[in-house]
Amino acid sequence: MRTLIRDVRVFDGERSIATADVVIEGDLIAVVDTGAAHPADVEIDGTGKTLLPGLIDAHTHVFDGSLAEALRHGVTTELDMFCLPPVLARQRRLAAENDDVADLRSAGTLATAPGGHPTQLLAALAGTVLDGLDVTAIDFVSEPAQAPAFVQARLAEGADYLKIVIDDGTVHGADLPMMTPDTAVALANAAHDAGLRVIAHAITASEVRTALDAGVDGLAHVWTDLAPDDPASRHLAERVRAHEIFVVTTLAYFEAISAQHVDTADCARPGSSANAAGALRALRQAGVPLLAGTDATPFAPAHGAGMHRELQLLTEAGLGAEEALAAATSLPARHFGLDDRGRIAPGLRADLVLVEGDPTRDITATGSIADVWRRGVRQAR
Repeated sequence: MRTLIRDVRVFDGERSIATADVVIEGDLIAVVDTGAAHPADVEIDGTGKTLLPGLIDAHTHVFDGSLAEALRHGVTTELDMFCLPPVLARQRRLAAENDDVADLRSAGTLATAPGGHPTQLLAALAGTVLDGLDVTAIDFVSEPAQAPAFVQARLAEGADYLKIVIDDGTVHGADLPMMTPDTAVALANAAHDAGLRVIAHAITASEVRTALDAGVDGLAHVWTDLAPDDPASRHLAERVRAHEIFVVTTLAYFEAISAQHVDTADCARPGSSANAAGALRALRQAGVPLLAGTDATPFAPAHGAGMHRELQLLTEAGLGAEEALAAATSLPARHFGLDDRGRIAPGLRADLVLVEGDPTRDITATGSIADVWRRGVRQAR
């Protein structure tokens, strides 16, 4: 099956092409060019539309139904940062065997201290999507000596990378046990020895410093306890850049939790979205790679739809529209080693989104979806 998308504006993951013809053959992109004839079984007029690489959400939590919801909104790959053990195996199988759901990569079970974040959230959700979950059955890490065995268990679980939690609960209004710096170092070393990237959940400046000292490859969030104009935020961003790591943005998540505190006094809470946006601006100015991620759950932000809000928040925080689009396509593909996607070029996977209008000028156009392809399969709209 050959599909021709004719006379379409293309954002290829890194730059814009004013008009091109794009041919999908099987599960791959076969042609991206102009001015030549391209025989095809199906022809789509791309006039007035923009073709994007399938969006990649660099921070989600996958439950039953999440991957289908993501794909409906043009998110063709989700990078899960903690999938509950009873859920992970069937979600992997679903993504591998079906093209009507988003693809999946996962950390599997995250590393946290006994009773540490996010066990307080899991316990609170019992009786909803987590009915029957025994949070005490989740593996914990209490000392450095346990790190190698924990990493090996994650490899057996099929983890694509390791996520570690460095969080004392402050942002969540709690006082939680937190992983020690020595344990974080031991986990990062064990994961690197096993060939895994390490992503740290750290959402205060102090926690970020601990993560940097541990030698992580990326941060799963921006920090949220420094005011937007605090010089310490700029200094921390420069240190992040010096460590040559990436940061996942999750502004939609911080917007969601900030919305729970609507009075004026609460606007200065550590979890405020204003602080998160300020941290993002400092990171951008320092030249840190920024990856778009939402921290999507079955609640808020929502899978798929949350990514379009994330892109809008990124532009409101100062990113150009093309920067934001790259943060949701080529950059997560590059930093997570997904060499077969994230760009529009011959030989890459035909994970694609066709939208009305021009999101390189108006980022909200990403929400006006005309078509979605996953591995070359056109999705019913």
